[in-house]
Amino acid sequence: QVQLAQSGGGSVQAGDSLTLSCTGSGGTFESYAVGWFRQAPGKGREGVAAISWSGNHPYYVDSVKGRFTISRDNAKNTAYLQMNSLKPEDTAVYYCAAVRQIHQGAMYAPGAYDFWGQGTQVTVSS
Repeated sequence: QVQLAQSGGGSVQAGDSLTLSCTGSGGTFESYAVGWFRQAPGKGREGVAAISWSGNHPYYVDSVKGRFTISRDNAKNTAYLQMNSLKPEDTAVYYCAAVRQIHQGAMYAPGAYDFWGQGTQVTVSS
């Protein structure tokens, strides 16, 4: 098993940038695919980006493509979500999640992930 601890987040203005971090412990972090999800008030949890265990294959939903960058540093057991050009509609609680094996078609499915971070609030004001 792996435990995930998140850091980063906060309140920013539209157009600003933030970086979220997700650090794994207690397991072989480099063996897990990592996904980033978000949940806005009154809405379901939405997958926004995912990355393979090697870091060679990033995936993005259309709403964040070109603005968000997912990456990982397995030597530091950490995955990142760099968020640029933030918009008010990006406001949500952001979660990282990990799973050992996942089909490409399930990358954005919350139910496909086994381990979750604690969540961090991102608030973007106009």
